[in-house]
Amino acid sequence: MTHDFPDLPPKPLPPEPPEDGDCCRSGCEPCVFDLHALAMERYRAELKTWEAQIARLMHDDNVDLP
Repeated sequence: MTHDFPDLPPKPLPPEPPEDGDCCRSGCEPCVFDLHALAMERYRAELKTWEAQIARLMHDDNVDLP
């Protein structure tokens, strides 16, 4: 028995990196580059979750892939 394939979840997009001029070079806590590093950590975690979801969907024998 097959089922309609559900809409694929959208792939997470990486955060835009800050421009060199976005940093004021005054030692701000947190610096825009620190905030970007945290955003990249969240992105990598979201991407890993998304990849696992897609892998499960791709290996489900009861689903017709588009």
